Amino acid sequence: MPEESENTTNRREGSIEVICGPMFSGKTEELLRRLRRARFANQKMAIFKPEIDKRYSALNIVSHDSNFYPSLLISHASDILKNKGTAQVVALDEAQFFDDALPEIAEILALLGIRVIISGLDMDYLGKPFGPMPALLAIADRITKLSAICMVCGNEATHTFRKSAHMEKIMIGATDYYEPRCRTCFNMDK
Repeated sequence: MPEESENTTNRREGSIEVICGPMFSGKTEELLRRLRRARFANQKMAIFKPEIDKRYSALNIVSHDSNFYPSLLISHASDILKNKGTAQVVALDEAQFFDDALPEIAEILALLGIRVIISGLDMDYLGKPFGPMPALLAIADRITKLSAICMVCGNEATHTFRKSAHMEKIMIGATDYYEPRCRTCFNMDK
């Protein structure tokens, strides 16, 4: 049997996990569940969210069900490397709002032996790929795609429908501006 080198014997295996789906599908709730498990395993964590998202709290990742975990607001994906400390787990919420450097940063972290958990919308309100999410999905070791319930027909919802006429790509909001819809109901009002 070949002898393993010293470098590979003590190396931690890093990974990239992506949680995606439409609004109200439970992405943040799933992220928080994984963080609770990491906490029970006594793993050091660094948790981030984009500076643009202060809907529920500036200091916490908060789900629509009001569950939360302390986080650090950052402006750029590169801020993750500066602020990760000795984390074994790095988590990011609302990844669609980060810049295009995020996939490269996630890859660097995974190669350092860090478990990277990322949640975000895979599509924008037009049904188009959103921000760095397509590239993250391409390099992920594990993908969890969640769905919600269509607010029109009650079927499985995979899209986020914007209820207002605002045209800007990024518009922070919750049930006041958005609702989950199935593919058919999403395309009905286009």
